Amino acid sequence: MIVKIFLPLVLAFIMFSLGLGLRGRDFSRVLKFPVAFSVGLLNQIVFLPLIALGLAHAFGLSAMFAIGLMILALCPGGVTSNLLTKLARGNASLSISLTAITSLLSILTVPLLVAFSFNHFMGDDAPPIDVTRLGLTMFLITAVPVAIGMVLTAKSPALVEKIARRVSGVAVVLFVVIIVAALAKNWEVFSSNLGTLGPVAVLLNVLMLGIGLASAKALRLDDRDATTISIESGVQNGTLAIAVGSIVAAVDGQVLPPSTVPAAVYSITMYFVCVPFVFWRRRAMSQ
Repeated sequence: MIVKIFLPLVLAFIMFSLGLGLRGRDFSRVLKFPVAFSVGLLNQIVFLPLIALGLAHAFGLSAMFAIGLMILALCPGGVTSNLLTKLARGNASLSISLTAITSLLSILTVPLLVAFSFNHFMGDDAPPIDVTRLGLTMFLITAVPVAIGMVLTAKSPALVEKIARRVSGVAVVLFVVIIVAALAKNWEVFSSNLGTLGPVAVLLNVLMLGIGLASAKALRLDDRDATTISIESGVQNGTLAIAVGSIVAAVDGQVLPPSTVPAAVYSITMYFVCVPFVFWRRRAMSQ
């Protein structure tokens, strides 16, 4: 019961921290970057799930691991992608706008594609997925906290400026707590499948970073936009994926079930891939 309450609250707080950096213009700002925004959105909504689906089949993942990987691939970048973009000297405005809009779209896309993933990988054994309930839950734990953060930013900018860094720090700590909890809950499953899940998580990350960079370069976008699209395409919100995996597993009473393990593994391996990538892009743009 504690985890069932704690996990949504943690995710809501993390989304609130994202809302503190958002303003209404972040949603309309995409009009200034129509090509960059379109390719970033296409990568996240179309190519990312297709790559995850291909990897799940190529590595012969079990149904629950495959579903967990798909849930991860359906989630937007979140605060982490914005931070990495800033560190890499990418286009922070584009990153924030992409994160904001894909986070809203995920309320519609994630429930539908989660239901598809269960049916695809489990067939007749798939549990019924209440798409409406999942969409409403995602709205309450993602969109509402973001909206509260945005309202606070608009009404009390001086206060937000004082607390934003501290709130972000707490959000990072809570993110780590959730990852550790998911791994601890499934330690035997994690340790016995790390040899498979680790390479899958790394490959998903590397392939999407590469696709993001290549697609941006093919459209002759500048280095800042290309870096941003690459990071937005290749970095997913592990906390949201763990929360969704837990919500859909609630049908059989499980909390932090095996379907959350791929997201937990990815949330660790992501930094081994993304940190060198960020420094490479940072150096490339300083030359």
